[in-house]
Amino acid sequence: MKVSLKRAVAMAAVAGSLAAASLPAAAAEQFIPLLAYRTGSFAPLGIPWADGKMDYLKLVNERDGGINGVKIVYEECETAYATDKGVECYERLKAKHGGASGFDTQSTGITFALTDKAIVDGISIETVGYGLSQSADGSVFKWNFPLLGTYWTAADVMIQDIAKKLGGEDKLKGKKIALVYHDSPYGKEPIVLLQSRAKANGFELLLYPVTAPGVEQKSTWLQIRQSRPDFLLLWSAGIMTPTAVREAQAVGYPRDKMYGIWWASSETDLNDLGQVAKGYNGITIHNSADHGRVHEDLKKYVYAKGQGSDTQGKYVGSIAHTRGMMISMLQVEAIRTAQEKFGKGKHMTPEQVQWGFENLNITQERLEELGFAKLMRPVKTSCSNHMGDDWARIIQWDGAKFNIVSDWYQSNKDFVQPLVKELGAKYAAEKKLEVRNCAG
Repeated sequence: MKVSLKRAVAMAAVAGSLAAASLPAAAAEQFIPLLAYRTGSFAPLGIPWADGKMDYLKLVNERDGGINGVKIVYEECETAYATDKGVECYERLKAKHGGASGFDTQSTGITFALTDKAIVDGISIETVGYGLSQSADGSVFKWNFPLLGTYWTAADVMIQDIAKKLGGEDKLKGKKIALVYHDSPYGKEPIVLLQSRAKANGFELLLYPVTAPGVEQKSTWLQIRQSRPDFLLLWSAGIMTPTAVREAQAVGYPRDKMYGIWWASSETDLNDLGQVAKGYNGITIHNSADHGRVHEDLKKYVYAKGQGSDTQGKYVGSIAHTRGMMISMLQVEAIRTAQEKFGKGKHMTPEQVQWGFENLNITQERLEELGFAKLMRPVKTSCSNHMGDDWARIIQWDGAKFNIVSDWYQSNKDFVQPLVKELGAKYAAEKKLEVRNCAG
């Protein structure tokens, strides 16, 4: 029997369709790029931070089977904390696997460079505890999420703790408070908040920039020995931190009068110093100096299988590693939140993930489920509030480890919010951005 060519083509098409239908559908996947700095002067911080971010993504895949069945794929890109390399990583990774779910830049300078790009590309920039402080205003910064706290909120909490030690904010009047800072966008970020506080509380603010990478600080500390500030805030990271503590010892500056920002308050900063650093104070993002069930889950589902990122066995449970896990957890929960609206088990587009970041509502019950109940308090974001809830605590080095030495703090919105609004409006005007109506 002869079969016409037309009919043969039709039959082949039907057969092909049936064969395709019999094959399993390709599983959805979600791409999370991982910018990191395992090299350079900030590497002592960057390595455990990067390990923590990657480890949590591995945990979600191994323990949970992904995000509602959607496997996470990730790719790390080394920046060495250099802005130009960070931009290169962003451009190379942003469109992979259907579009990046968001970027944790691990750098204030890279955040500044990518903020304008994110507006055009429609990709979220997640900066937990760092970045552009005024980007807490979601009506202006649709794509930026400085979750859990900014450098303004951290600086304000430090001033609150100093005031508490003095016996009240009225006792700040006439005091001298120094800021020793990495001379970069990162180090300069708290200055405007501290200037506002100094004007309101009547203390003298002394500014001491330190040229990167921060290994040469002798002249700075000679000035500090002369000025004898009552308290000193340290905005450093990596090798700059232990250098500062050693110089403080050399000039006889009391370590219990020093406060390090959270990136200068991890075990890797002080382990080699031991008793030299005793009394040094740090600030945490939420309660990131504690341990939670998530650490046990990580050992059970990832490290017991030989799949952990910390191949040296040095960092799991450390403060920097824990903060890395917190960052990835927030990214995953943003994707999960987006799935609740746009479809469980589906790949979420960058725009849908932005909606997830903007509608986070991580309750105490959810923190318990995730194993983060001891590490964080509930967090809720909105169109206008892209930071969420900025809880923090003070920790202190006892010569061998950090101990939590304060109750919970939150920043004083009377100082923070006017700056958020003022500098957010200035940015919108400069960039000719349309401010969103978050009340509508």
